Amino acid sequence: MSRCPKRSLRISGGFLLLTAWFAMENGLWPMILILFAAALHELGHFAALRLCGAPVQGVQIGALGAVMMAERSGLSYGEELLALFAGPLINLLCAAALVPPARELPALYAAAGAHLALGAFNLLPIRPLDGGQALELLVSWRFGPSVGERTARLVGAVCAAVLSCGLVWLMAKSEGNLWLALPAAGLLAVCLRELWGSGLKRGVYNCRC
Repeated sequence: MSRCPKRSLRISGGFLLLTAWFAMENGLWPMILILFAAALHELGHFAALRLCGAPVQGVQIGALGAVMMAERSGLSYGEELLALFAGPLINLLCAAALVPPARELPALYAAAGAHLALGAFNLLPIRPLDGGQALELLVSWRFGPSVGERTARLVGAVCAAVLSCGLVWLMAKSEGNLWLALPAAGLLAVCLRELWGSGLKRGVYNCRC
């Protein structure tokens, strides 16, 4: 009889502090909307991985988002892409489903916006986001893993650098919005990591909020 892999859930202190700060600054309701959208995102990854027969080993929740660890070495390129796109697809479908009723209940526009922002952001071609990993897989599928790695590294570094500069510009325009400092620093770190050639470990499915 096969044994089910042990799953773990780890939540960092940084995540708890960040969510508390966000709730104090912006209110409890926006925080709940974002966390719910992130939970559905991860459930999308989980459902697709289980459908493909890949065991999920755990989820780590930190200040910069959630990371789902899975053993996907036995998956085909198509199955890996399905698992990667499942998270953003759930968010985009939820956003589309919430828009019609939001015309009668405008409060739902905020929920639709949370899902849309989270789904679109995770499709950016930057590792460790889902879009960056998907880009590497697509190129690897056609041209081989080495070309896929180089392509993902170059595209990710350029996109991360451009977005980081854009956020710094927005910070200057908004007179020092501290909420933009964290993603700007994170994108800069990603850019430097890709330029130095430190690849992402396989088996990681990310959700960034």
